[in-house]
Amino acid sequence: MNRIKQKLQEDPSKKLLSIYFTAGYPEPEDTVTILQELQESGVDMVEIGLPFSDPLADGPVIQRSSEAALKSGMTTKKLFQQLEGIRKSVDIPLLIMGYFNPILQFGVERFCRQCRESGIDGLIIPDLPLEEYELQYKEIFQKYDLLMIFLITPQTSEERIKEIDSASEGFIYMVSSASVTGGTGGFGDEQKDYFTRVSKMGLKSPLIVGFGIKDNKTFEQATAQTKGAIIGSAFIKHLTENGTGKIPQFLKNIR
Repeated sequence: MNRIKQKLQEDPSKKLLSIYFTAGYPEPEDTVTILQELQESGVDMVEIGLPFSDPLADGPVIQRSSEAALKSGMTTKKLFQQLEGIRKSVDIPLLIMGYFNPILQFGVERFCRQCRESGIDGLIIPDLPLEEYELQYKEIFQKYDLLMIFLITPQTSEERIKEIDSASEGFIYMVSSASVTGGTGGFGDEQKDYFTRVSKMGLKSPLIVGFGIKDNKTFEQATAQTKGAIIGSAFIKHLTENGTGKIPQFLKNIR
């Protein structure tokens, strides 16, 4: 069974914590160390960010990490080289999150094949529409047992959410707001109402919230009616300030 599906089914009562970081940041060779540290610290899933020169959905923290990784020579090819043998030491679900242009340039089937060989379980591609995925790429993704994770926002209609739910085989990435990543403060009533509204729709796919989660308070708010939460910008800030040495301390403050 795909590791993402297995993780989602393990413990119905457990709130999952997923961490996002940019491959090749803060240093080019940190990718494997970060993955191992995150697993040892009890993280449930990890999203590995594929650096891109124009990350439209990402806030300044992730943008800067992506720029730094690219300047340091990080490439798609290098990421796959770093991931060779990762399954000897890391067994939690791993996803790659990135924009479609680099994947297209690499070659979609070649990319998916290397994901499979590297032990990647799913992909999050914010700029690949559902219709295009189903028409052109679904068979390729399924061939290599890669789950496509779709995003919804507070502006997504219920009809569209149901379409995404029907097409999803893993979880739905529930973007907490329409802004870019890295928002500050806790969640307001509008966001909490959004979490409640979607959670009451009776979807078959678990909901995992991203954008704006940075500490225990926001993690608890985000997961009150959902399956889990994703932390990205706050973790990258931690890496910027501390390198890879204090990852367990960061995670102790989350749950």
